Amino acid sequence: MTAHIPLAAGSTTPPCNVYDVALLDLDGVVYVGPDAVPGVPEALTAARAAGMRLGFVTNNAARTPEEVAEHLTALGVPAGATDVITSSQAAATVVATRWAPGAPVLPVGGPGVAAALRAAGLTVVERAEDGPVAVVQGFGPEVGWRHLAEAVVAVRRGARHVATNTDATIPSPRGLLPGNGAMVDVVSAITGQAPLVTGKPDPAMHAECVRRTGAQRPLVIGDRLDTDIEGARRAGADSLLVLTGVTDPAALLAAAPLHRPDLVAPDAAGLLVAHPPVLADGAGRRCGAWSVQAAEAEGVLALRADDAAADPADGDELDGLRALCVAHWTRHPEDGAPARVIATGHRAAEALRRWGLSPDE
Repeated sequence: MTAHIPLAAGSTTPPCNVYDVALLDLDGVVYVGPDAVPGVPEALTAARAAGMRLGFVTNNAARTPEEVAEHLTALGVPAGATDVITSSQAAATVVATRWAPGAPVLPVGGPGVAAALRAAGLTVVERAEDGPVAVVQGFGPEVGWRHLAEAVVAVRRGARHVATNTDATIPSPRGLLPGNGAMVDVVSAITGQAPLVTGKPDPAMHAECVRRTGAQRPLVIGDRLDTDIEGARRAGADSLLVLTGVTDPAALLAAAPLHRPDLVAPDAAGLLVAHPPVLADGAGRRCGAWSVQAAEAEGVLALRADDAAADPADGDELDGLRALCVAHWTRHPEDGAPARVIATGHRAAEALRRWGLSPDE
């Protein structure tokens, strides 16, 4: 039996008509920093009009669900607090199930961390001397040396280190910035204790969103391979990767099996359009007007665009990336590996340059 290769089947029907609920990551998908990704609020409005429901699943622990919902609504994506699941809530649930009600916990992060702990019936403390049973560390732009030092002391005294997530970076209008994972690494390096991680890719957050929405066929939309896409796979859901956040084409090509999405789109408007399949083309692969064949050099793939396709819509560059991914992943069904690619023709060379995949880069 032929192994399933993600992206190969595509979706001949727009995903908003195939899946009943979209489980959307936020940073890098719906917004970057305070601003919406251009066109995404309108796309999500259209998806809702087509009958798709929306849930929001974020590893960013800084804000409460109420604050996140207010931000989404202000951006033109109406949402209530119950539509939002944060990694702070996931961490608080884990701690609450391990210790007695009212157990003391030290939060390190934005207001969302402490709020989730209180909502779970735990007691929030401020110092290691208060005897916390756990330190829950989530992202917060105000986290500094004093907070990290307090966490280190508490963990050394026996508190369990719990991380809402270990995302090393977060997208911003200025480019990638340090995420919670970078701060978690500081505490772990000094204490020598690996944290208990509760956010994505652990499937609990997506499972909770499925429970709240009653989804029968959910689709996870995210920008990170190691959290959103792996989390979808572990939750048994299909996934759509968008290229508006952390992941670039080179990282997508090199993805390990657990990190390979079922669909890929420039942004969340990919919910509204069909996704072409990637078909066998002799020993290579073809998607739309783009084809991939083995080059003469061992292990190298050659990308070619059909120059006869004058209409840009007939030669969508993303089809070339889809074909490359399927061709490369077929060669590496059990492991991830960087791809070696050359271009045949000017259009293919320009595409590789834009994707950061030119041989000389």
